[in-house]
Amino acid sequence: MKISVLGTGLMGAPMAQRLIAASHSVTVYNRTPEKLSPLKATGAIAAPSPADAIAASPCSILMLSNATAIREVLFSRAARDALSGRTIIQMGTIAPAESKAIYHDVRAAGGEYLESPVLGSIPQAKSGELILMVGSTTTQFEQWKALLRCFGHNPVRLGEVGCGAAVKLGMNQLIGSLTAAFAMSLGLVQREGIDIEQFMAIVRESALYAPTFDKKLSRMVNRDFENPNFPTKHLLKDMTLFAAAAEEAGIDATAAAAVGQVVQRAIAMGLADKDYSALFAAVSPADSAG
Repeated sequence: MKISVLGTGLMGAPMAQRLIAASHSVTVYNRTPEKLSPLKATGAIAAPSPADAIAASPCSILMLSNATAIREVLFSRAARDALSGRTIIQMGTIAPAESKAIYHDVRAAGGEYLESPVLGSIPQAKSGELILMVGSTTTQFEQWKALLRCFGHNPVRLGEVGCGAAVKLGMNQLIGSLTAAFAMSLGLVQREGIDIEQFMAIVRESALYAPTFDKKLSRMVNRDFENPNFPTKHLLKDMTLFAAAAEEAGIDATAAAAVGQVVQRAIAMGLADKDYSALFAAVSPADSAG
């Protein structure tokens, strides 16, 4: 099958590689053409523009940073004309209202649109073990389920467009809140001179344990935030989107907004492009350690 992938960054590149490995004919587009070289070396076709990428395949997968980038890619005059008769699968993290608006505009241009944001990072993208949260019609889901399984074994349809986006924001809110909460507890334990492994043994035996604590423990203890699978700046975007969507739905998002402020402090410390475990540096600054 011919598939186009627009956006070949941290997640888009390994996802495109999964499609190539599954013997699909893959066309790729990125605003920075140099990033396409590794994919071209494994058989991908580089498109010079979004319109060319969309026109090259009956289905295009989007893995772009935000709704603004999606609109820039899809709705230039040339790209809009190319949408007719094509299907767009949006797999990044955007707000439910943004996804619904893009859905209506794609449909107005004669195309089909569904969403399938993913939970997981680079290792899961490479191994095909992402969790896929689909918002679509039942017909679309059945049509594209086999393709989605290239990225995760069990894509789940949650409802119409907007439902997948909402659940994805809910999951990313948990990422931010759990990480901030763990950073605070770890910071206090560390400042009081308590053995961290003793602390972790108690945490692991409790109902409070989350596997993400162990995944981020060594990064926080060593203050090693390099080589991110999910940069701090992306977490800020997602916490901001969640807070806005929650408030619009009549939900008190004060706690999420507070975590967002912690993320903003980490970014102000120059950690925007570092791993999001850098929240620890904002919660427990090195220069105030006893």
